[in-house]
Amino acid sequence: MKKIALELENEIVLKDLYEIYETPPLGYTPALMYAYVIRPENHGTPDKAFQLEIIATPKLGFNEVLVRVMSAGVNYNGLWAGLGEPASPTAFHGKDFHIAGSDASGIIWEIGEGLKNNPEFKFKIGDEVIVHCGQTCGLCQECNGGNPMLCESQKIWGYETPYGSFAQYTKVRAQQLLLKPKHLTWAEAGGYMLTYATVWRMLYGFAPNDLKPGTNVLVWGGSGGLGATAIQLIKLAGANAVAVTSSDERGEKCMELGAVGYINRQKFNCWGALPDINKKEEYKEYLKEVRKFGSAIWNILGKKVNPDIVLDHIGSQTFPVSTYVVKSGGMVVFCGATSGFNMSFDASFVWMRQKRIQGSHFSSLFELHKANKLIEDKKIRPVISREFSWDELPLAHQKMLDNTIEYGNVVINLV
Repeated sequence: MKKIALELENEIVLKDLYEIYETPPLGYTPALMYAYVIRPENHGTPDKAFQLEIIATPKLGFNEVLVRVMSAGVNYNGLWAGLGEPASPTAFHGKDFHIAGSDASGIIWEIGEGLKNNPEFKFKIGDEVIVHCGQTCGLCQECNGGNPMLCESQKIWGYETPYGSFAQYTKVRAQQLLLKPKHLTWAEAGGYMLTYATVWRMLYGFAPNDLKPGTNVLVWGGSGGLGATAIQLIKLAGANAVAVTSSDERGEKCMELGAVGYINRQKFNCWGALPDINKKEEYKEYLKEVRKFGSAIWNILGKKVNPDIVLDHIGSQTFPVSTYVVKSGGMVVFCGATSGFNMSFDASFVWMRQKRIQGSHFSSLFELHKANKLIEDKKIRPVISREFSWDELPLAHQKMLDNTIEYGNVVINLV
């Protein structure tokens, strides 16, 4: 009788739903999960757009993996998804709901049937992993010897797919998994890959304008998640990063990371759309202010030394200036437009000086693994400025929208 009583006392009761900080038995998948869900009728500010719901845990496809999310990174595409700008993410995948989040660290919880006996799949249930956001078909000519980011099936997980990382469980493709570096915490591992892989491609993906020793790079948003990583990569390459920030405090953070100097953009008034060139006085005043900004760059790099590369993800507020200050034959490479998608520039100033404007989007799997080796070797470190609790997920996005994140990446912890 005592033995039976002990067995009943130690019996594990399996549930259909576990609270956020509860841990189910490894490999047991509850039928339901908590998730922050965006629906088209709720588009707007983060407090309105991100609604906590109980929904069905996703079922796996043949070559998919279920990951229990431990930490999830906050990125600007989550804001776009919530705002429904420039389009509702539901338009990308056709579902009537959307779970944002394009960065995660977690534990492999379930493996699709097509992967269980596949010798090329090196992961198992219980492995601690990082999830990156790049999805491609893996079969077309672009994926095999070309440029995988030109694959017709290429998607950003958590933005163009219905299931992202802002949930207890998420389903991903096998190609999205990397083993978590053992020296990183869940939070560090869950918040860096989207910005890191993106900036790697921006710096190294577009020869002959790629990063080399001695290259001068202007980094907009130098203290942010993308900028903080860029500065480290630029320094590691023996090149020079000039950070542009919105405060001296943020500028000092950039100096700590390895920038050779910083510029506080609040001291200049040349932001926004390019003035009408035919309005000579207005345009003249604008150029005068742009030249002041250019002189600030020279004060750091040397007289008449302009950036070889400008990393721009701000968009409409900065793009005209980027095209002015980059050197003749240099490159403005951009991966987003956090201040607006309608960008203007003086075309004659670009073509007559043979400047290059290059769009960039995430990275290939090869580039991603090459970049991550520097993390594994502790040559680059993720910069996480703040960790938010699960209940604070809308707040974290609001702070990003308000530009009150002081530096680096931020994450949502589920543990």
